[in-house]
Amino acid sequence: MDHYGDVELFAAVAVSDLPRAIAWFERLLGDVESFDPNDTERVWTLAAGRHVYAELEPEHAGRSRVTLFVADLDGFVAAAAERGAHPHSHETYGNGVRKVLYRDPDGNEVGVGGGPER
Repeated sequence: MDHYGDVELFAAVAVSDLPRAIAWFERLLGDVESFDPNDTERVWTLAAGRHVYAELEPEHAGRSRVTLFVADLDGFVAAAAERGAHPHSHETYGNGVRKVLYRDPDGNEVGVGGGPER
């Protein structure tokens, strides 16, 4: 189903303190390409055409939810922990799919999912 042709996705997370958010997302995401399109945003490119960005919007901070699905959930969680980002909770669904939930300093939820344990 390719109704729109090439599509790039930008998932927004509203934050109250951009420098604090940048530091937190860098601990969570690690060494991925990032750029500043303006004075109120930072964008991280997770894969070709797939981006997460923090935007300074204090009035909306803490209400964002973003979910990523990665091929190696255990590797992601371990690498994030080495950088100082630790999950708020873990869950496993009936089909074995797993989800780890992180919360940024504003309370925004960043879920990271992965397939069943091998």
